[in-house]
Amino acid sequence: MTATPGKRSAALPKRCRLSARAEFQIVYAQGQRHDGRLMAAFLRRNELGYHRLGLTASSKAVGKSVDRNRARRLLRELFRRSGEELDRLRESYDWVINARRSLLNSTEELRFREFRKIVEQVARREGQGVARREREGDRGSSLTVREGSKTNDGSPR
Repeated sequence: MTATPGKRSAALPKRCRLSARAEFQIVYAQGQRHDGRLMAAFLRRNELGYHRLGLTASSKAVGKSVDRNRARRLLRELFRRSGEELDRLRESYDWVINARRSLLNSTEELRFREFRKIVEQVARREGQGVARREREGDRGSSLTVREGSKTNDGSPR
């Protein structure tokens, strides 16, 4: 027997990865940006019920290929081990995380602290969205038009 029975891979499953350039472009164009000292995160809500991750580490931002590969490995591990924090979010998101050079010299504690801070910002924004939807629901989302009122350009309705 070559494989250990019952051993599961701890790798990030393929379904949880962004790989196509078009997927990255959509997140960049339509997502929210969160900047930190070690990374920049772009998030876009998805309807899949689970989070997906895309990573970038450019030679301009990080350096040589060895450093870029290490930065991506660190970020992938950070995301994979932060499942508990991510599960607290109401929505699921597509994440694109851009590595910065300072990531390579940071401690594990600092990396996790910065990522948790981003997750907390997202959770706060979700809470604000829920409160806004509740307020709009209380006063009614449909607008009433008074008879004889005019549009912004002065023409009658």
